[in-house]
Amino acid sequence: MANGNNKRQTPELLDFSKERIRVLHFTWIAFFITFYVWFNMAPLATTMLKNVNWLTKEHLKVLAISNVALTIPARIIIGALIDRYGPRIVFSGLMVIMAIPAWLFALGNSFTQLLISRLILGSIGAGFVVGIKMVANWFPPKMIGRAEGFYAGWGNFGSAWAAMTLPWIAIHVFQEWLGLDGDAWRYALILNAAVSFIYGIMYYFLVKDHAVDKPIPKTKKTEPMMVTSYVDLFQYLLWSFPLVGAMGVLAWRIGNINVNGVPLISSDILTMVYGILTFIYLGHVFKTLQINLPYLKKGVPENEKYHWSSVAALNSTYFANFGAELAVVSMLPMFFETTFSMIKNSDGNLIMTATLAGVIASSFAFVNLFARPLGGLISDTMKNRKKTMLIYMMGIALGFLGMAHIGEWGPVVNGVQTVVPMFDGVSWLVLSIIITIICSIFVQGAEGATFAVIPMINRKMTGQIAGMAGAYGNVGAVIYLVIYSIVDAKTFFFIIAGGAFLSFFYCWIFLEEPKGSFDEE
Repeated sequence: MANGNNKRQTPELLDFSKERIRVLHFTWIAFFITFYVWFNMAPLATTMLKNVNWLTKEHLKVLAISNVALTIPARIIIGALIDRYGPRIVFSGLMVIMAIPAWLFALGNSFTQLLISRLILGSIGAGFVVGIKMVANWFPPKMIGRAEGFYAGWGNFGSAWAAMTLPWIAIHVFQEWLGLDGDAWRYALILNAAVSFIYGIMYYFLVKDHAVDKPIPKTKKTEPMMVTSYVDLFQYLLWSFPLVGAMGVLAWRIGNINVNGVPLISSDILTMVYGILTFIYLGHVFKTLQINLPYLKKGVPENEKYHWSSVAALNSTYFANFGAELAVVSMLPMFFETTFSMIKNSDGNLIMTATLAGVIASSFAFVNLFARPLGGLISDTMKNRKKTMLIYMMGIALGFLGMAHIGEWGPVVNGVQTVVPMFDGVSWLVLSIIITIICSIFVQGAEGATFAVIPMINRKMTGQIAGMAGAYGNVGAVIYLVIYSIVDAKTFFFIIAGGAFLSFFYCWIFLEEPKGSFDEE
């Protein structure tokens, strides 16, 4: 009897006697490793700069942009592949194959090798989409929010773990203990990639795509998304354009970077890239029309119909929450360091350092551990997923408005608009940190709430829908980071708050409450 009581007291997500719980944990670890590898360069960038005599800061800027460039199309492609072949083989293959460019990057002896390997390695960021499908295969609708939130929150922590551990491994293990000196960073990255390679093989044998008695339908071919009305077809084609357009923005941004006084991409090559992207979009339009028009003309059965407007609404939410998160994490340390550079303690000493600013900014990543699962849990327990989404998006908008008021516009210095604290004193710094953490809770909770809805729209196409929404997160990051490069920090916070407001109104009008999203099965 005591054993029965103890078993009932075990938290659902920690009950390892259930296969779906074991699959959940094996899968978040896989996602964790993909982000651990994806974000392995930033923590070692300064070390690379010191030890590779031909590497420059301009090179590192290009590599940082390249790191996210191919994640957008990769998430679309991977989303289609998992609907066709299942998440187990795709996740395993992604981790094993992406270890190769990770090793090539670690061994790179020319900028061209570093650039090409980094571009290809950016595809590992699509690993997030695979787990969304796997978790959806194993959990009933009433639990999908908390399960997806737990998966995403703990998996996302892989980027923070890379920042925390890779410098220590490089300096203490390979440099001090093993005496590898200037090549220590290379061995740290080789070890980092080996983790992905080994776990990729293990994952294939640790999990199954679905429970034996509950097979999940797969698509017959890897093709564009199927829609169920002519209006939805127009929406799909319209919302597909920014996915290609963001690649054009990235090409433009890289083309405007000079290395040794020479543009990285010449105007002729840039024009060629725009032409290729236009050709890709037109090819997508042709293929989409080819497979959807006959389907629509024949008449869509009632049991296959779904609302594509909900897909569009969730694209907008992930643009506004995950896109904003990636952008804010990129600028937050510098924002706090520069805004509060003159703040003093009671002894009259300056207290803001690069280290302190980094610690403050890291709160955005650490909050992920509980905020994203909380968003999924609230979506499950409120019994209204649309209302949960709307509350979170409004919270993001108000949160970023709060962050916009951390500072006020100061004097223009050398043509650059400065931002200074709204109020003086350490107490305002403390309150600013609290505002930042509260905003982060809403941002990452909204990410959890987004992927609590996605598996409910069309179970057969969960991978493609998750892939598109996930890609829109990267589109948001690209657009917001480009905007940040041309405006001051205060204006930037107003703009991303506006993005969240727009998403709120779009969801209010177009997001449909999914049917059966709280069923037992």
